[in-house]
Amino acid sequence: MATGDIDLLIIGAGMAGLTAGARAVQDGLSVVITDTATDVGGSARFAGYAWTAPSHDVMDEHNPHGDRALKRALVDRFTDGIAWIRSLGVEAKDAQRILSFGQGHQFDTNHYVDTCRRLVAEGGGELLLGTETDRLVKERGAVVGADLRTADGALRRVRARTTLLATGGFQGDTELRTAHVHPRAGRMQLRSNSCSRGRGYRLARDAGAAAGGDDAGFYGHLVPTGVPFADPADFVDLSLYYSEHALLLNLRGERFTDETLGDHLTAMALLDQPESRGLLIADARVFRDWIVGSYVAGAVAVDKFALTSKRGGRAGLAEDLDELAFLPAEWGYDGPTVRDAVRSFNESAATAESVPGRKRDALPLDEPPYYVIETEPAITFPFHGVRIDDRARVLAADGRPIPGLLAAGSDTGGLWHRAYAGGIASALVFGLTAAETAGATRAGAHRP
Repeated sequence: MATGDIDLLIIGAGMAGLTAGARAVQDGLSVVITDTATDVGGSARFAGYAWTAPSHDVMDEHNPHGDRALKRALVDRFTDGIAWIRSLGVEAKDAQRILSFGQGHQFDTNHYVDTCRRLVAEGGGELLLGTETDRLVKERGAVVGADLRTADGALRRVRARTTLLATGGFQGDTELRTAHVHPRAGRMQLRSNSCSRGRGYRLARDAGAAAGGDDAGFYGHLVPTGVPFADPADFVDLSLYYSEHALLLNLRGERFTDETLGDHLTAMALLDQPESRGLLIADARVFRDWIVGSYVAGAVAVDKFALTSKRGGRAGLAEDLDELAFLPAEWGYDGPTVRDAVRSFNESAATAESVPGRKRDALPLDEPPYYVIETEPAITFPFHGVRIDDRARVLAADGRPIPGLLAAGSDTGGLWHRAYAGGIASALVFGLTAAETAGATRAGAHRP
């Protein structure tokens, strides 16, 4: 069954897709949104902040290899994105510091996505849940819609002036993760919704889209090894954000990165280490200030050491430095080597000569007892994805936009390269941008 032309077909009902849909219907566009899931929201339902770098200089410092045009668009349009959230009656709190360099706003993402869903329905838009997209339809080099398989098994072709891919990335697909993130990425735990399995990526590639970037990495966090996520609350509760103030040793008992640059960066670094696991060691100062303290102002603090122990993870308490030598043999680490590594770090920290260096917290870990958790990286979404320009238009291999095809959110690549400054912010900004681009396409089609 085929339908008449609509202005915007959106494949994916997460943060980016719903943002684009709500903005599009508000601007008078006709909209159809599809999703394979049985509810809207995707991974946005597990988030709580929209944040990014506050200036171009800060963005360039922390994400030097990201696409310049995309970085600038994100920084320049972020304030308008927050204003859009507030315009819908969703509270976005005053700006606060995020990580060591970012700035953002806490808001109820569930309220936001549910509001967008309501606005799409009230604006005459159609929402098709439990719906698979078989393929994009191309005519004379342009994408003109897609063939869908609805929840009842019916086939439906939706023709659209513009089609937006916003399926949330491919973190739910172990094959794509292994191919485009890291050879061991397929074994990582998934700290996001499981419905984002690369459908948008595959549809775009089949339509001739370019992808990037190679070795770009992923966004994720360190979590205790051997502790499976029981529900989405664990995505935050089990993330060991305090690693920025602790020491991380690999299986050989060696430090290998500057932990203080960010837990999300350390997670990428640990994936490269032997067996992708290591020991996270904190002293009483770090426990007091960071393990049982809030990672972000206003967030609920969780004692991650106690939670790891309760859930059966590898966690241990050493009353003094010498007790670190008595790690359980089955963990596979040489205890005396671990003890000596912490002692050596403390001695070098006193003279600011530790290697690797500690840019943001160079204090020694010399206040016993010591809290030890074995940790591994978990993935939220990959940085490899479909290439777009700053108007959210999908680019072909020759760098030119593919007519009729847009992408936003975690389906896209190029913005982040082994660096990160806000996935919700990116989905918000480029979701709004996609709606504006679709509106311009409609205006052009109606121009005499």
